[in-house]
Amino acid sequence: MSYEFLEKHKIVPVVVLNKVEDTIPTLTAMARGGIKVAEITFRTECAADAIKLASTSAECADILIGAGTVINADQCEKAISSGAKFIVSPGFGPDVAEVCKKHDVPYLPGVCTPTEIMAALKYDLKILKFFPAGAFGGLKTLKALSAAFPQVKFLPTGGVDASNMGEFFSQKFIAAVGGSWMVKGDLIAQGKFDEIERLSKEAVALL
Repeated sequence: MSYEFLEKHKIVPVVVLNKVEDTIPTLTAMARGGIKVAEITFRTECAADAIKLASTSAECADILIGAGTVINADQCEKAISSGAKFIVSPGFGPDVAEVCKKHDVPYLPGVCTPTEIMAALKYDLKILKFFPAGAFGGLKTLKALSAAFPQVKFLPTGGVDASNMGEFFSQKFIAAVGGSWMVKGDLIAQGKFDEIERLSKEAVALL
């Protein structure tokens, strides 16, 4: 199970798609802005179809597609069969971890307590999503957790945006950051793909 993609893609956009037809315009706008990875959330009815479309479209051939908000084994199997190359959860799910292990697909479970981190370590998961980062103390909490678990790196998500991502990246225990600030739902709904491109360029420039 390789996490090398996080070293290449330091920003993991959380993309919520309510219509399949928004998939290509949204992802290609991000790609033009320099972000070539996307976590398509499984919280909408069209998520699997969107992942499948993105994974098979020539226009998205150089974009790494993953699935987010995956909360059980059935969803995980569906996401992977649709073409997801990595799986993200809001919490830690042993059943999801087992499916990812079976398919050798990277799994980034959400954690916010030492107990959850210890559970994830039993599955040899060393890069964990810290969620929701803003609500659970942000960088201050991450520093404390990192001191107790120096073998772990984190993907903080929730409360991370252009205004504070630099603070997170100043710490060596941060593998990448996740967020939706460059691809908010209202921008997609209103077809403001030029703005998605602009915000993506801004995020990449901040790196």
